[in-house]
Order: sequence, then C-alpha cells, then structure tokens
Amino acid sequence: MRPARLRRAAFAAGLLVVAASLVGATAAITAATAGAPTASDAGERTDADEPVSLSHISVLPVPDVEQRALTDDICALDGVAAGLASGDDTAVIEAAGGGEMLRAAVAAGEAPCIPLDDPAHLWVVVNKTRPYNPIDYRPSGLQMPDGVRNLAQGSMRDVAAVALNDLVTAARDAGAGEIALESGFRSYRTQVQSYGSQVASRGVSGADLVSARPGYSEHQSGLTADVVACAGGCGSLDDLAATAQGEWIVEHAWEHGWIVRYESAETGTTGYVGEPWHLRYVGPDLARAYHEGGWRTLEDFFGLPAAPDYLD
Repeated sequence: MRPARLRRAAFAAGLLVVAASLVGATAAITAATAGAPTASDAGERTDADEPVSLSHISVLPVPDVEQRALTDDICALDGVAAGLASGDDTAVIEAAGGGEMLRAAVAAGEAPCIPLDDPAHLWVVVNKTRPYNPIDYRPSGLQMPDGVRNLAQGSMRDVAAVALNDLVTAARDAGAGEIALESGFRSYRTQVQSYGSQVASRGVSGADLVSARPGYSEHQSGLTADVVACAGGCGSLDDLAATAQGEWIVEHAWEHGWIVRYESAETGTTGYVGEPWHLRYVGPDLARAYHEGGWRTLEDFFGLPAAPDYLD
C-alpha cells in the first residue's frame, strides 16, 4: 500500500484562507459591538465584570472556507514548457514547484507534459513493462566519472557521473570508506550478452529475477551505477550491504540525487530481488521527495502499476 501524502503547499494555503476568514469574522463582530451604548457613555458607573450584550446582533458572520484544488496544472506554469524544450530537467522541476509537486501531479495524472517513457529525462521509468523506444536507445553525453575508482572503466551520463563523484567524495569524507563503480552504462548489445549469461546459468525465470532483458535495463539509460565497497581491495556486489559504505548509502545517497532502485521487500512491484548496490540517479529534487515521502519504488512514487513480469 502506498503511503498517504499531504501536499504541504496546498495545505498551508488552505490554513491561510481559513485564518483570513476567521480574522474577517472577528473584525465584523468587533465592529458590531463597537456601536452598542455603554455605561460610561451614559455617565453611569462601569463594572469591569459586566458582560457586553450582543442581543442587538441578529446573525453572526460565518467564516467562508474556500475550496482549493490540491494540484495545479504544472504544464501551464511559466518555465515548465521552456525547461522541457531546452532539456533542462532541473529547471522543469523548479518551475513545477519542486520534486514533490511534480511527483504528485504526475501520480494524479495531471502532468501529461512530463513523459515518464522518455529516457532523455531524469524521471524516466524503465521496468519489465516499459522498454526503451527505440529498443537500442543510447544516451548522449556519456563520460567517465572523475575521482571514482572505476573497476570496469564504465561510463555514465554526464550529470550522473558528476553526482557519483559527489557521493563517493561525501562517503569518504564522512569516514564511511571508499565506494567504487562496478558497472555503469551498458548498451543494448552488452545487455544481450549479460542477460544471455544469466539465462545459461539460471534459466529464464531465474535470470529474470536478477537481470533485465535487453532493452529493459536501467543501465542502458546511463543513469545507473552498480557500486561496491573498497578497503584496499574491493568487495563484490553481494558484500556491499554489510559494509559501512552500504549503510552510508542507505542513509545518504538521496542527498546526492541517488536512490536504491531495487529493495529486497519490493520484488512484487519491481520484479527483481533486492540489489542494494544498484543506484539510480534521479537528481536531488526528486531524490529528496522520494526519501522524505518514504517511497520504495519508482513505480509507486509516480503512481504506475507494478511490473513484476514481462508482458510477453
């Protein structure tokens, strides 16, 4: 079950409307009572404890609580169309009001301008029912991440490469230890070989739990990093979870725009067994919304159906 969400901005706006209405009501009562004659006006002795009579007021004002929509049409907001046209996802999210505002609008079906199937965007969702189009898509702007031990000399999209450097540097400076890149971008052709190897050793059903079919792998987006922990030498992917680096990733990866894409308890939604080493870059704004909202899958985050199995 997805956790319930409150739209903070809309909720705060609603409180302001109620508060303003109550202030107006109070002012109306004050104005009405100000005209009532008092004992001092008639030159008589006053009694501080004597209540003021409101019998001359026939109807008390009732606060008018205005109903507000919880979401705006973000596609009509200034800057969203311009950001989409220029390919600036950060500008789009900012113009939409932040990561949570964009997420909520998409999940509510109120943001048709935000294409979750376009791999050029940080918010793309690739899973067993959402392949790339074209199937052999290859991202532009691939580069090696600087300042990161790169075990297979893997590349990534430029924004993800910079963000991985930031994550690795922050973990080291925090005393968690060294994090290395085991695998980054994989082309369609490379995934043919990788998936075929898994099928040969596990069979199709076993392979589908641990490896994506060609054209369905997040690695093909250039926004994914499989990472390992190093202390002199580097451990395996399976070793990561039990290390200080693995614990640090769970707590802090979101601060640098990364989420753990496949959690062990979410196989029924993602279709994959847990992979604590598989990090997906979504950018700092969406990663913050994902973390603060307690989300565990991108499918739930964006209100998409679960995708445990392929359609064919």
